[in-house]
Amino acid sequence: MAGEPRLGADWFDGRSARARPVEVWLDGQTLHFGDQSAPLSGVGWPERQRHGQRQVLLPGDGLLSFADAAAFDDWARASGRSDSAIVRWQQSWRLALLSLVLLVAGLAAGYRWGLPWAVDTAVDALPQGVEVSLGEHLLDGLDDEWLKPSRLGAAQQQAWQARWSAVLDRARRQGGVDVPERFEIHFRDGGKALGPNAFALPGGDIVITDALLELLADEPDAVMTVLAHELGHVQHRHGLRMVLRAGAVSVVASVIVGDFSTLLAAAPAVLASNAYSRDNERQADLYGRSLARAGGVDTSRMAVFFERLAKKHASVGDHPLAIAISTHPADVERVAFFNQR
Repeated sequence: MAGEPRLGADWFDGRSARARPVEVWLDGQTLHFGDQSAPLSGVGWPERQRHGQRQVLLPGDGLLSFADAAAFDDWARASGRSDSAIVRWQQSWRLALLSLVLLVAGLAAGYRWGLPWAVDTAVDALPQGVEVSLGEHLLDGLDDEWLKPSRLGAAQQQAWQARWSAVLDRARRQGGVDVPERFEIHFRDGGKALGPNAFALPGGDIVITDALLELLADEPDAVMTVLAHELGHVQHRHGLRMVLRAGAVSVVASVIVGDFSTLLAAAPAVLASNAYSRDNERQADLYGRSLARAGGVDTSRMAVFFERLAKKHASVGDHPLAIAISTHPADVERVAFFNQR
């Protein structure tokens, strides 16, 4: 039709590299170019960019190339072809900035609420056997990199085990506190890196270092309270939740940086540092206090533990993996908690 706006283009038929100059126009649902035509339903229209040529993809591998981008855009608008909402969004710096803000807000909301929900759902669905295997694997990794065999003699280890068993037996008789079915105490030498420490792994493995037992050799009730606290992490499966959450973050990080092997390699150190959330620590404190008291333990002796730990490590920077690192509630708050009746 003579009234339809027309535009010059180069036609490549898809079989040769030779371009043929043609006129292009629209007639209803048909695209005409020279003596050829194609239904609009089979034509691929380009997204409008600020610079560069415009190309229209034709059925059968052919294409139309328009050297004058501005002229093409005017012709397309005059022919009733308008930009999609996505193209208009891309061409506006204000909308692009809004997209970035919404993306960051979405990621933050997902990390704050979506990720914990997903982790809790996965933990509830994961069989106990899988969690135990994971804990054993992590313990093997810690033994290879961070831990050494305990320097305590067999008699000393048995004495601590017997005291711990007596506390648990009495707590079970008292009732009111659920004790996990599967857990095991492991004595290890954590060296200077870990120092006085205790931490729980997924599946119920609890590691306590020689340095902590040496620090509290004359305060067995404090040791029992520490172990009861770690059993609280086992009871609430905090270790598994933390590993799954760290794994999810690693997957996201791998998409951004392209490699998450370093993050995964750091998982044992994260576990050893008890990098739980403050809410998890308070939950473990509440469980540990209840269990220890049901077992006849004087939990107020934790005040001595925190006092000695503070003297040994004047600042977190001296020993970043100390048990009382910043993820734990403040020592003063915890002393008051364990003294509370």
